[in-house]
Amino acid sequence: MRLKIPAASGVEACVKRELRAMGYGDCPALQGRVALEGGWEDIARLNICLRAGERVLLELASFPAPDFDALFAGVHAIPWEEFCSPRAQILMDGKCFASKLMAVKSAGGVVKKAIVERLKTGLGVRTLDERGERVVVNFEIFGDVACICLDTSGDGLHKRGYRVKTYEAPLRETTAAAMVEGSFFRAGKPFADLFCGSGTIPIEAALYQRRIAPGKHRHFDFTKWKCAPAGVLERAREEAEAGEVHGALPPLFACDISPAAVETARFHARRAGVEQDIRFCVQDMRAFSSAERYGVILSNPPYGERLRAADLAGLYRDFGRVYRALPDWSCVFLSSYEGAERAFGGRAAKKHRIYNAKLACTLYTYQGNKPPCVGFEKIP
Repeated sequence: MRLKIPAASGVEACVKRELRAMGYGDCPALQGRVALEGGWEDIARLNICLRAGERVLLELASFPAPDFDALFAGVHAIPWEEFCSPRAQILMDGKCFASKLMAVKSAGGVVKKAIVERLKTGLGVRTLDERGERVVVNFEIFGDVACICLDTSGDGLHKRGYRVKTYEAPLRETTAAAMVEGSFFRAGKPFADLFCGSGTIPIEAALYQRRIAPGKHRHFDFTKWKCAPAGVLERAREEAEAGEVHGALPPLFACDISPAAVETARFHARRAGVEQDIRFCVQDMRAFSSAERYGVILSNPPYGERLRAADLAGLYRDFGRVYRALPDWSCVFLSSYEGAERAFGGRAAKKHRIYNAKLACTLYTYQGNKPPCVGFEKIP
């Protein structure tokens, strides 16, 4: 079976590294989706273990669809009766771009009608109940070619289950996981998040160093489908739990100037089962220091929605001063603030465009052994 894993723009390389580490080799990425071959065991494993991927899609067919008639015929040819029961609740999730068919709602209606007609014939029923298991059909029409997939995940993989309290400007869990995976952080290395907010980055870092599968406590839509073999999810959970790291590890440090944020972060860490791995503190980032020679700062500082431009520049300037006071630490932070690099006080060693939900951001990476203010005039 052909599987596809959608990833946020800028995160595809991280998903490919994850898959390579899981033994799937060098998987191709195209149009924000990473493709690989696998069976039901792989579907269960990927849903449970992927940190940066957004969903696991099962591709059913790909065919030319220059008009609605061709779209209907292509979808109707798929043996839907092998996947859906008469009670299946069939939902549409689609995109159309660079094609003659650009009306997503109309295309979704055609896809749904073709599925219903095929199911009536294939299952020998006159009506469909649609009060049973959820089946999300993902269709994408690009360049007049339609790709039809089943969404095996259901809810997006960023919904780990631990973040239930709302807080301002949340960072998507999959984006935070990609930041951790692509940073210099490894298990046991000193770590600090100086703008922890609701705790997403330090929690994902704690899950990463413990090798705790982010989806181990979740449920997925595919387990209720008639075609999915029994026990496949349970076996994948057992495999994931066998690879977890136990024993004492140095605590990760996370602080925020807001007591409400720290309280929320601590609550989420407790739900994720990693509260013992994170030392939370109500503290202004300007007060941070460390006796450790090496370490990594990984943060998502404010972008400016609630701060004046002058205050934002001052915050990033002070952030840069805190970083440069540390001997050989590295710093990785995500921001949509256009003046972040200049205010921080030096050119980043690497810059990478990442979308946090629909907000275009830049991931700035500063490495250890850095000369002060490289590439910019000194900021007083």
